Amino acid sequence: MSERPLRVGIVCPYSFDVPGGVQFHVRDLAESLLQRGHDVSVLAPAAEDTPVPPYLVPAGRAVPVHYNGSVARLTFGPVTAGRVRRWLAAGRFDVLHLHEPVTPSLGMLALWIADGPVVATFHTSITRSRSLQVAYPLVRQSLEKISLRIAVSEDARRTLVEHLGGDAVVIPNGVQVDAFEGVGTDPRWTGTPDAPTLAFLGRLDEPRKGLAVLLKAMPAVLDAYPGARLLVAGRGDTGAEQAREALGDRAGAVELLGGVSEQDKARLLASVDAYVAPQTGGESFGIVLVEAMSAGSAVVASDLGAFSRVLDGGEAGVLFRTGDPADLGATLVRVLGDPELRARVTARASQVVRRYDWSAVTDQVLAVYEMAVAGRDAPVGEDPSSLRGARLLELRRGRSS
Repeated sequence: MSERPLRVGIVCPYSFDVPGGVQFHVRDLAESLLQRGHDVSVLAPAAEDTPVPPYLVPAGRAVPVHYNGSVARLTFGPVTAGRVRRWLAAGRFDVLHLHEPVTPSLGMLALWIADGPVVATFHTSITRSRSLQVAYPLVRQSLEKISLRIAVSEDARRTLVEHLGGDAVVIPNGVQVDAFEGVGTDPRWTGTPDAPTLAFLGRLDEPRKGLAVLLKAMPAVLDAYPGARLLVAGRGDTGAEQAREALGDRAGAVELLGGVSEQDKARLLASVDAYVAPQTGGESFGIVLVEAMSAGSAVVASDLGAFSRVLDGGEAGVLFRTGDPADLGATLVRVLGDPELRARVTARASQVVRRYDWSAVTDQVLAVYEMAVAGRDAPVGEDPSSLRGARLLELRRGRSS
């Protein structure tokens, strides 16, 4: 590993106005690199009045777009392209790190515009993607500029290979494990043997997050443990209605916490008897599983490939059949009634999470950076042919409008 500090430009396609998994990944990577003495600038969509860290350059307000089964907040167009050009010119980066460069946002623009050492991280996992099929002709030639590719999981790597061609090294998402391991519990969320607590984190109005599956499983849990509580943390306005539809007069067992801070999230995960991840698809990794594992919570998750790999094939958590409320209900009753099982999987989880700590992940990312910049003395500059991609996009947008 080179000891010289690098000037790193990181581009995030999704808005920091409503941050999610990719934004947190970018934030934590940037801060880990800064702690090691590297010079880092992040370009991301954000309104001018959005509180952002000092290393982040806002690229303007984003618009919500339905993308990959959820609502992504993206920014695009000539004005945004101008901001990308100015940011690249000012940064004179040794390496440019793009996240989701085929998403129609900042990463795609930066890939068109930039010339030099480019690393790209692919987060998406999906079996069929109309979005990727539409995007591929726009970025096919630009993809050849990427020096090295990273996928956050085997599922994300497979999506890349099948939809875009080429391959990638797998480097997982990172977690600040110590921040979750050392957190205390909160009496508001701590259960008892007769009244255990479960937690769910995720957007309430995104079907693929699986809240509906979990709510349909709750009657079995409440039959066995009438005092059980399900603590639901996440944004969205549909939680109360979904709880009433699934549970009727027992809907009071569901407590809607709304959005929670990072500190409260850690305390919530440390307090509950089990964290439930009922997602039905579209997950490439499952960072909240690692957070729950780090906090010492027993994890019960759908048997998606990405989740199974994070949970060490079921050794560091308990899996149930994806999308099956009856199996989830039976699994939760079994887990809540077996303290030895919970102790066994949480002990294994405490070992597994170390491979996802940012100290290990940053080492791997830096090794990729060093390979990308090897033999290159000039900083990242502007590709003289970059305007062709913008013209092609404008033409396609004009035809579709």
